[in-house]
Amino acid sequence: MIKVGIIGGAGYTAGELIRLLINHPEVEIVFINSQSNAGNFVADVHEGLYGETDLCFTGKLLLEDIDCLFFCTAHGDTRKFLESHAVPEDLKIVDLSMDYRIGDGNHDFVYGLPELNRRAICHSKHVANPGCFATCIELGLLPLAKHLMLNSTISVNAITGSTGAGVKPGPTSHFSWRNGNISIYKPFAHQHVPEIRQALGQLQNSFNADIDFIPYRGNFTRGIFATIVTRNKVSIEEITRIYGEYYEEDSFVHVVDKEIDLKQVVNTNKCLLHLEKHGDKLLIVSCIDNLLKGASGQAVHNMNLLFNLEETVGLRLKPSAF
Repeated sequence: MIKVGIIGGAGYTAGELIRLLINHPEVEIVFINSQSNAGNFVADVHEGLYGETDLCFTGKLLLEDIDCLFFCTAHGDTRKFLESHAVPEDLKIVDLSMDYRIGDGNHDFVYGLPELNRRAICHSKHVANPGCFATCIELGLLPLAKHLMLNSTISVNAITGSTGAGVKPGPTSHFSWRNGNISIYKPFAHQHVPEIRQALGQLQNSFNADIDFIPYRGNFTRGIFATIVTRNKVSIEEITRIYGEYYEEDSFVHVVDKEIDLKQVVNTNKCLLHLEKHGDKLLIVSCIDNLLKGASGQAVHNMNLLFNLEETVGLRLKPSAF
């Protein structure tokens, strides 16, 4: 059994991670650290887990007793923790914050998008889980980058559910504001753009096109639905072949020949892609669950790879029928 610990156990991504791990056949959760909730039952915070676990939060850090450590911490806190604590040399880490997503030569974290870096993840100890928007957008564009086809402006509109803002309430996540409403935020300046550019440049060294990304706040709870437009003169038949070939070995990405919608991916670890050509404009529609494929599901996928498990173990999740 893989013995795991979780730091930062009270948020939405931690709740989903706990749900996945307590049902994972190869995992034992040793501790869930939360200083503010120490001593409280996990199910009293993550109420969807009533009847699933009797674990309690702890303020202790039993690092010597685990094989894998997950960070579900605020951005900046993982780096602070690793700089101030002695971590066992052989401890494997999956970090869900953005602290180590950008390779700068000063750390050994591998960017944890399995569809891009599966082999490197399998041979690593430390993995930086991608951002949710970044995951959705990168999966929509990687096959084009592999074939050096990203040579014009990439326009992205993507809408996310309220869970993307985290569990701490704020003016733009309050139900009475969010319900029946829509708004944009951080246009052209979202924090995930650098990692998107890094991932695409990994396959296409010449990539320097603009990424015009407009994120939207949606009036729903979970999921990301993105439309990506770029210019491409290649036929839709050839592009579809390229995408099918790129993802033929991947368990969670599916190219669909008809229009897709968000409910098809919510509560799953899937990414669905749909392709259309309109003249020389290529439309790519990509959708994921921001808490699963965009966060905790992908983290478990990375853990499976780190420990040489079949990558879908614990992740065969099904969407609601309605």
